[in-house]
Amino acid sequence: MAVDLLLGLQWGDEGKGKIVDVLTSSYDIIARFQGGPNAGHTLEFEGNKHVLHTIPSGIFHPKAINLIGNGVVIDPIIFIKEIEGLKPYNIDFNEKLLISKKAHLILPTHRLLDAASEASKGKAKIGSTLKGIGPTYMDKTGRNGIRVGDILASNWEEKYKHLSIKHLNMLKSYNISIDYDLDDLESEFFSSIENLKKFKLVDSEQYLIDAQKEGSKILAEGAQGSLLDVDFGTYPFVTSSTTTAAGACTGLGVAPNKINEVFGIFKAYATRVGSGPFPTELSDSIGKTMAKVGNEFGSTTGRARRCGWIDLVALKYCININGVTQLMMMKSDVLSGFNKIKVCTAYQTEKGIIDYLPYGISNKEVAPIFEELPGWKEDLTDMTNLDEFPVNFNNYISYLEKALNTPIKIVSVGPDRKQTIFR
Repeated sequence: MAVDLLLGLQWGDEGKGKIVDVLTSSYDIIARFQGGPNAGHTLEFEGNKHVLHTIPSGIFHPKAINLIGNGVVIDPIIFIKEIEGLKPYNIDFNEKLLISKKAHLILPTHRLLDAASEASKGKAKIGSTLKGIGPTYMDKTGRNGIRVGDILASNWEEKYKHLSIKHLNMLKSYNISIDYDLDDLESEFFSSIENLKKFKLVDSEQYLIDAQKEGSKILAEGAQGSLLDVDFGTYPFVTSSTTTAAGACTGLGVAPNKINEVFGIFKAYATRVGSGPFPTELSDSIGKTMAKVGNEFGSTTGRARRCGWIDLVALKYCININGVTQLMMMKSDVLSGFNKIKVCTAYQTEKGIIDYLPYGISNKEVAPIFEELPGWKEDLTDMTNLDEFPVNFNNYISYLEKALNTPIKIVSVGPDRKQTIFR
């Protein structure tokens, strides 16, 4: 059986968690393939709101197995707190949750390095979530990291000590004062490690190979967004992992020829958390209205998200590099009430007009070229079928489908699981 893949096509926060939750009933396995607790996947149903950071978004469904893949980095402390927060829902984690032995661990000193590195950059900071993600991936690629499987070895604490000493020496080079009590941090860390050992730790790539042979339906879940990809995003204002479709192959051990549908999630407008270029950003009352109506605050950090009109240049780029086969448009309801909806169709540069994403997209290098479409006044949040959509909203969807040359199969009109309309 082939593997379907779901990922974000902007700067993250597109609503991937909600759609994974909606689709899970059609799958046997939900497998997270990259990122760490810098992700915040928000799910709403039955009057409750849930924010998941490490655990895949299919965890609330009774039948699906949820797998944390080798491409994910895990902070044991945050992970165990996340588990504790889900206790009221009587989830059988021993049966429903698997963790790859090859996933890397975030150490307390990784978080200290992250904080020192970001502080040292001053105004040039990249907007790190300060969760230790970057330093952990650096140790992974530098072949110094500690993996989940290592905690089962008798000498794993020696390995930990060796790496933490290295980190503490690195901290001195930043000449930045970071307040911390390493004894307290390590006490909580090692306690969380003992709890982590109680979960099913597996050879995840073999588990998925066997599952495919048995005919299981698998959905690979990504975190962050394609424009935050370490290779193809707006570097250096990116995350430290591969957020594009290729990341599902390296982050799960899934062969490229086993990828079937690629679901691309995007907002009806655009947002970005932290620093970095954002050509269609709105600093006026319209942007503020989007932020207020859309409740645009990071689910992990609480930081306000920057808002702007949809950018089709960037969106086409992400569709192409991921091989997207179906689109899902989120937060459509936020655009209700605007007289005009603007769509960025090209960039003006010193060398002329371009319709592709160039090497740099800072405000000095590109200026967005917009087309205007008529808006709609109707509230979409109580609508349950396509027939209720306003004419101008349908026209907006049709315009995007034609411009992106990809079908929009799902339209979200609110945060709840029920506020999802299939086309």
